[in-house]
Amino acid sequence: QVQLVESGGGLVQAGGSLRLSCAASGRSFSSYTMGWFRQAPGKEREFVATIVWTGGRTYYADFVKGRFTISRDNAKNTVYLQMNSLAPEDTAVYYCAAAYQAMITVRDRNRYDYWGPGTQVTVSS
Repeated sequence: QVQLVESGGGLVQAGGSLRLSCAASGRSFSSYTMGWFRQAPGKEREFVATIVWTGGRTYYADFVKGRFTISRDNAKNTVYLQMNSLAPEDTAVYYCAAAYQAMITVRDRNRYDYWGPGTQVTVSS
């Protein structure tokens, strides 16, 4: 069982930056592929970024366009999402998710076993 809690969301002006954190409880954090998803009002939850449990390979959604960086600190059981050059269309609730030893289909939200409650990110124009 893994419990996830996101933090770091808030209100920021367009062009600004935020760093989201996701703290995980329980053991074997290093065995989980960790992902970030987001959901805007009236839209489906969509993939943002993920970092694979072994080797640290990362994947990003096309709309990230080099603006976001995902990283993890296994010693702290934490995954991060550094978001730069934020735009109003990035406004959404951002969710952290964990998938046990996932290597493929890591962009698919159905692959993930555990989810955090989410943190709101609002970007003003």
